Parts: sequence; structure tokens; C-alpha cells
Amino acid sequence: MIAPGLRVLFCGINPGLYSAAIGHHFGRPGNRFWKALHASGFTPRLFSPEEDSTLLALGIGITNLCPRTTASADELTAEELAGGARALVAKVMRYRPHTIAILGVVAYRRGFARLDAAIGRQDPLTAGALTWVLPNPSGLNAHYGLEDLTRQFRALREAVASARRRR
Repeated sequence: MIAPGLRVLFCGINPGLYSAAIGHHFGRPGNRFWKALHASGFTPRLFSPEEDSTLLALGIGITNLCPRTTASADELTAEELAGGARALVAKVMRYRPHTIAILGVVAYRRGFARLDAAIGRQDPLTAGALTWVLPNPSGLNAHYGLEDLTRQFRALREAVASARRRR
């Protein structure tokens, strides 16, 4: 689900078993991506995973860092994450989104070899795109509740809106 010139390209880590089975991003019922996306103001209403392709009309795309389906992202190897980072850079160069948002700080650290990365804006840009790391919205991520996730998603939305006003 990518198109040229998106406002934001959200990048999950990899498809989970449930998401792969239904063929839609962030599909597991406990995943908070869709709620945080709406509560932060990215979408005018709460979308469901089955509507993931309709986000393109809002300037929002979704991809994954790694294509391999796993029960847990912890099953991915360092080589897979590094390869996924290279593939994401190629996608960014091809489609030129304004901003990319990687959903998982550990995956970003390992994939992009940025061991000191924290949640939030990253420097340098990734192939010319503003780069953010957001918490993984999986229900397995107990470090961030929905309120915290929404706060992080909102900070990204506000940064994207501010950058667009300056252009």
C-alpha cells in the first residue's frame, strides 16, 4: 500500500500471523494502530484493517520492514532487519513520501544500525524523508498504552502538518 508522494508512510516491522491470514496490515484485534491513528487526528474516523488501502486517499501508506511472517517480531534476524532497512530506503527513493514512521524502536535500531535511537524524530533524513520512530502498536508491547501511543502519533501528525505549512 504505497503510492507516490504520500504525506506519511507507516512502516510496521513485519506481518504477524493474524495479519498475514487476513491479508491486511495491523489486523490482530489487540493491535492499537488503527485507534491511535484516528485518536491522533490522522484519520477522520476509526478505520478497520480491512480498509487499509483506503488510507492512500488520505496521503497515508503502510508497508513493512521485513516481509517474513512471524508470531513475534523477535524471531527476525539482524540480517533480515538490515535487509529490510535497505529495502525501505529503496521504497522511499522510489515513492518519495514526505515522512516515514517506523513502528518499533528496537527494529529501527537493529535495522538501521542506530543503537542510540529513541522514540521520535530521527536525524539524518532517510533518502530525503523526515524520519520518525513510533512505539510498536502491537498489543504485545506493554510499555505503551493507547494514550501514550496516541500522544506519540499526534506529535508526528503535528510535525508533518508543520513541515507542510513551511513548504
